[in-house]
Amino acid sequence: MPTLSPTTETQLMNGADILVKSLVDHGVEILFAYPGGCSMPMHQSLTKYADKIRTILPRHEQGGAFAAQGYARSTGKVGVCMATSGPGATNLVTAIADAKLDSIPLIAITGQVPTWNIGLDAFQETPIVEVCRGITKHHYMVTDIRDLARVMKEAFFIATTGRPGPVLIDMPKNIQQEKVSVDWNVPMNLPGYTGKNKTAQPEQIKQIAAAIKLAKRPLIYAGGGIIAGNASADLRELVRKTGIPITMTVMGLGAYPSEGPLSLDMLGMHGSVYANWAIRDCDLLIALGVRFDDRVTGKVEAFAKHAKIIHVDIDASEINKNKTAHIPVCSDVKPVLQELNRIVEAPDIAPWVKTVLDWKDSYPFKFDAGFEGILQQHAIAELSRLTQDRKTFFTVGVGQHQMWSAQFLKFKHPRTWLSSSGLGTMGFGLPAAMGVQAAHPDALVVDIDGDGSYQMNIQEMATCFCEKLPVKVLLLDNQHLGMVVQWEDRFHDKNRAHTYLGPIDHLEATGKGGTNFVSERYPDFVTIAKGYGWGAATISQKSDLTGAIEEMISSDGPYLLNVQVPYVEHVLPMIPGGRTVDDMILE
Repeated sequence: MPTLSPTTETQLMNGADILVKSLVDHGVEILFAYPGGCSMPMHQSLTKYADKIRTILPRHEQGGAFAAQGYARSTGKVGVCMATSGPGATNLVTAIADAKLDSIPLIAITGQVPTWNIGLDAFQETPIVEVCRGITKHHYMVTDIRDLARVMKEAFFIATTGRPGPVLIDMPKNIQQEKVSVDWNVPMNLPGYTGKNKTAQPEQIKQIAAAIKLAKRPLIYAGGGIIAGNASADLRELVRKTGIPITMTVMGLGAYPSEGPLSLDMLGMHGSVYANWAIRDCDLLIALGVRFDDRVTGKVEAFAKHAKIIHVDIDASEINKNKTAHIPVCSDVKPVLQELNRIVEAPDIAPWVKTVLDWKDSYPFKFDAGFEGILQQHAIAELSRLTQDRKTFFTVGVGQHQMWSAQFLKFKHPRTWLSSSGLGTMGFGLPAAMGVQAAHPDALVVDIDGDGSYQMNIQEMATCFCEKLPVKVLLLDNQHLGMVVQWEDRFHDKNRAHTYLGPIDHLEATGKGGTNFVSERYPDFVTIAKGYGWGAATISQKSDLTGAIEEMISSDGPYLLNVQVPYVEHVLPMIPGGRTVDDMILE
């Protein structure tokens, strides 16, 4: 956490100025904020500090909160968003829940009606602290201005220490306007919370090293905790020293290079055949910064049932929650890996490594290269190929395109892949990309999105244009809610139940069985994009794909490439929910 800037011990300031100065002192450089009646004093204060904090105006509060997440996920710093009371505050709720599930450090600041109106159903009043009680790491309603400097200090401390997460600060309007002589050196008051990361005992590290030495079929299972703990380099060193194959969760992608010699890519419901088979057959599972999510485990009692399990996680509540660990270690993962790398010895596992790499050669992620149009997988793989020579950040919405991106993008670095993984929030991709671009103005930032997901926060195209954020969007337009269609095809006899996004008079084209393409596309995303000041193009021919992606990448400003794709394509492999690896669908 940044060192607070020098300041006089006490100053006479109003609450809004105290809050904004606290943001400055905590190193906040970018804030995503949408004003309203009960947050106006804070916005007025932001204008006084415009040389210190860039305030970006989103076009919807949810977009602003996801943009703050994009900033946080790509930098490792705290993302900050602000909204007014009532509907402004409730529009942040989904993004706050999203940050909680994915362990993202986020400060959400909301305006609130004056303290004397609280509980009277005043105009634009909602009890936002109560609404968010179960989806925040901590939350405050400031009812005494003398508490504010301490609250701000505590909020940043809580959001960034231990397992990161969102903190809500609710600011009644009269507290923003009231003045007080503020003591900046006030101590925090967090009984029971030290913020100190637990570290493993030396005996535990020795146990892990001994288990690795004895294993014949070990496997590393790495998650978002590796990236949150800035431990990717240590993880790569462990793989190099031990020669153990590694698979990653959706949150862990980028922790180890996709094209690394021992990468088994992603595991889970739509993970690789070879990763899931390795989980099934391993005798030692080294789980690092993961939570054994149901989309990874499937039928949990059958998951890694032949393996001794080592589980390292910073959050004690995750240990033994979903899967019992034989060697449970509640610790920050980075010092565990650092000490383990110092003493670990490579096990004798050549036959096992050959087996899993043979599986990888025999069962790669694939698609029909002979398809005459453009398949989603082909578009993503080509985008990946064309961006390999430069550091590129990828965001995604939620659905089939999200899983295909996880499968076909080639990751080299942590924090370059941003996905709403735990909550699975459609509409995440564009505003998250906006936040990444604000944090990394010279980087290439691409949102790979589906037409259903994209339309949930399409208004942020205006923010990108007005704030000069040159985000690129690869829009895979299939006119359907593709992942739900896939489940309809697999488990509901192809019966379409409100998954078609086009005009109702074209519905017959999407009936039982359906066709590859809808004859008439709606909406016209190119016209929409140009209306927002973006460059844009539509393609449907395979021969146009490479040139169109190159044009998108080289564009100076924000650009949308609408790729018309079929809607009956399925994400494979697939392990049906609650089932096992042996039930995996390959065709």
